[in-house]
Amino acid sequence: MQTTTGLLAELTSDQRERVRSLGHEVHFEAGEQIFEEGTRADRFWILHTGSATLAMHIPGHRDVAIDHVRHGELLGWSWMFQPYVWSLGAQADSPVRALEFDAQSVRLLCEEDKDLGLAMTRSIAAVMGDRLQRSRSRLVDLFGPYAPRDRAAGAI
Repeated sequence: MQTTTGLLAELTSDQRERVRSLGHEVHFEAGEQIFEEGTRADRFWILHTGSATLAMHIPGHRDVAIDHVRHGELLGWSWMFQPYVWSLGAQADSPVRALEFDAQSVRLLCEEDKDLGLAMTRSIAAVMGDRLQRSRSRLVDLFGPYAPRDRAAGAI
């Protein structure tokens, strides 16, 4: 699990503070859509409390829950890589308090400080790798050869 410290662990204390200074506190109510798949990815969050479901839209079916993001974890990585479009959607499972960051500001900081940018990229790549593994496991559970037929719809 990536914590706030884990996400920013490769940064020096000065770099970590510079990134954190770009964030501001936000909250989402349970059931609130945080972002929609296919829309512009212009921000990201580190969750303080609550959890969110990451879901994939499947035409002709209800959205499929792919993963859950919990306390201390990064919500959203599509902001870091072009074309800056959300690859999944996210909805608050419970009330969420989070630190929200403007993507463009963080990308600019990463450009100005190449060491910071490399450390952030490595940290986000680790999150992506973890999410990929969890997503693959979830999809096998939903659609694999041993999945119950009624679970294959896998709605959230």
